[in-house]
Amino acid sequence: MTPGSPTRLPAGVPASRHDRLRWLLTVFGAALALRLLHVWQIHAAPFFDLKLGDAQAYDLWARQIVGGNWIGTGVFYQAPLYPYFLALVYGTLGSSVLTVRLVQAVISAASCVLLADTGWRLFSRRTGIAAGLLLAAYPPAIFLDTLVQKSALDLFFLCLALWLLGRLMEAPRRAWAWWLGVSLGCLMLTRENAAIMVPVVLVWIGVQRSLASAVRLRLAGLLVAGLAVVLLPVGVRNYAVGGEFYVTTSQFGPNFYIGNNPSADGTYKSLRPRRGKASFERQDATAMAEQAMGRTLTPAEVSGYFTGRALAFIRSEPGAWLRLLGRKFVLTWNSTEISDTEDQYTYAQWSWPLKLGSIWNLGVLAPLGILGIWITAGAWRRLWVLYALLAAYVASLILFYVFARYRFPMVPFLVLFAAAGLADLRQFWRTQRRQAVAGCAAVTVATAVFCNLPIVPRNRLEAVSAYNYGVGFGEQGDMPTAIGYYQTAVALDPGLAVAHNALGLAYGQQGDLARAAAQLTAAVQLDPSFARAQNNLGVVLGQQGHLAEALLHFREAVRLDPEYAEAHNNLGQMLAARGQADEAVREYTLAADFDPSYAEPLLNLARLRAQQGRLDEAIAADRKAIDRQPDAPAPHVALAQLLVRTGQLNEAISQYERAVTLKPDDTSIRNDFGILLAEAGRLDAAAEQFQRAIQLAPDRASTHNNLGIVLARQGQLAAAAAEFRRALAINPSYTEAAHNLERIGGKP
Repeated sequence: MTPGSPTRLPAGVPASRHDRLRWLLTVFGAALALRLLHVWQIHAAPFFDLKLGDAQAYDLWARQIVGGNWIGTGVFYQAPLYPYFLALVYGTLGSSVLTVRLVQAVISAASCVLLADTGWRLFSRRTGIAAGLLLAAYPPAIFLDTLVQKSALDLFFLCLALWLLGRLMEAPRRAWAWWLGVSLGCLMLTRENAAIMVPVVLVWIGVQRSLASAVRLRLAGLLVAGLAVVLLPVGVRNYAVGGEFYVTTSQFGPNFYIGNNPSADGTYKSLRPRRGKASFERQDATAMAEQAMGRTLTPAEVSGYFTGRALAFIRSEPGAWLRLLGRKFVLTWNSTEISDTEDQYTYAQWSWPLKLGSIWNLGVLAPLGILGIWITAGAWRRLWVLYALLAAYVASLILFYVFARYRFPMVPFLVLFAAAGLADLRQFWRTQRRQAVAGCAAVTVATAVFCNLPIVPRNRLEAVSAYNYGVGFGEQGDMPTAIGYYQTAVALDPGLAVAHNALGLAYGQQGDLARAAAQLTAAVQLDPSFARAQNNLGVVLGQQGHLAEALLHFREAVRLDPEYAEAHNNLGQMLAARGQADEAVREYTLAADFDPSYAEPLLNLARLRAQQGRLDEAIAADRKAIDRQPDAPAPHVALAQLLVRTGQLNEAISQYERAVTLKPDDTSIRNDFGILLAEAGRLDAAAEQFQRAIQLAPDRASTHNNLGIVLARQGQLAAAAAEFRRALAINPSYTEAAHNLERIGGKP
């Protein structure tokens, strides 16, 4: 048999319904067992419960839905189906990561069953069983489907769509067309570029000459109706709350630009360097587009702006763009699973099922898939829709950018053909001429070589995962664990500047300035354009007393990123310390303007104006700081201290009351508030603040002394003497407490 000759489709080996059910249950059991084993083994990993990147955003979104915010605000920017799925899980079974992983393991096992039955119907019994088992044991499927990510839904709805397509190929029933539209609509709500599959299926329906025109039209209409049932409510929702009709999301333009610009490398790069968190994506896209256009933009206008920039690159540099497409094509078929947040290879250190990834990966699956396409080529008139769907999806993928989760929907197609090829390989070998066999072998081997080219080093992927774990533990306040992961990241990839920067920051927070400076210096040397590392190094150098060097790094940080508010603020502090007040004011003002939520530069500006005796301007700056952070105690305390200087004691007391309410366990605030109350003659209230501060921090000598002063003024001399003695017991050299004790006639 040569390519184009008949193959055994679709009947295969006749089987009873009981036999089919038995084998499908076997596939389900095997798939679920491997996934449960994987979850059980990774449960011991320190990072098991961490939610990173998109998972963090999905978790927050799901919790908002469970909390009653079903509709949300604005046009959807991220695909919405997975957060609503998570909300359903949270609301019914609980919100633990373990629960989510287990539920998704069941869904993933069901996907294997759907693919097995599809292979059984389209090819043969052996093909179906092989397809189900191949997907069941496929390590990337086990890994991706048990992450807090939407890949499990991607796989399920795609396998469901393929199963329904197979049923439609068997018999043109209306129900199959309707549900196929529903499944494709759901797939579009998890993987937007799956929309490209819809016209392929419609064309396939349209060319079915064995069906009457009216039947074809009816099937196409039902498929579109199924799509509409899923997508129209999303479009109406987007229009109602965001003013624009999008049936999925509004992120086409930014994603298209990320994959098609002069600095693109075929993988994901955030619009602004090192701001890849999901919470920044929409914010940065909107800010960049609005700054460029000089006005407020709608989501459609933001998308259009970035689409225009990508198209301008394509028109101006067609050669570079074609080379970029070529690289993305290579990455799409490469054996390495390119991660965006967590990598499969780190998980494989904990999971036996993932260790199979060293021998069962895309570098093996893709050649087997090509082998299957060759062997089953005789049935191309029946199977061309599968070829077209796979080709269309690959085209949509390389139009944007590539990583493991995005290319994952290729897998069911490849598994089907790989299973078909393996099932018919023996017959192919026996019946074909040697030339045909040799040609098939040559193509398969060439594909294997192509797919296994060393493109992306795995140590870099593991280093990025370790860095992300460090960030996750750092956000939880577990700095020792965070530092351990940062050190791992640096050891795995010494050239990873972000890991050096993060490790330097962590050392700095622990007071180890020497090691902090060394790591931050390494980050700057590796990437001189890393504005945040420049700023962080400036902070550490300033703490070490190297003020001139610190100043240079702050200036470089704002040169690299002119809107970097924190660097402007730090530069302002450095200039103020050098007596360059006018320049410091300018930097504080820029910092406050660039980040409307940032209160610290206003507090620094108020402090500087107060030092200059310009108290009205200082008070105005502190009031603006309070407007930005009304629930932070520091601005209230700063304003209160200025109000005391201008004699506005009643409002100063009000500001301290607010600060104490916001941070009731802060002994410094209570102590200072007590001093103010005493100065205002409110001795009982002052004593209450000092007593509460002492309860919180019994070993603070100054508070005992202050309480003693108030008690003495109230005539409670014995109690006052006791407080002065307590202050001296804590600090025997506390001369003020000793003098106060003498004044009331007490003895040490």
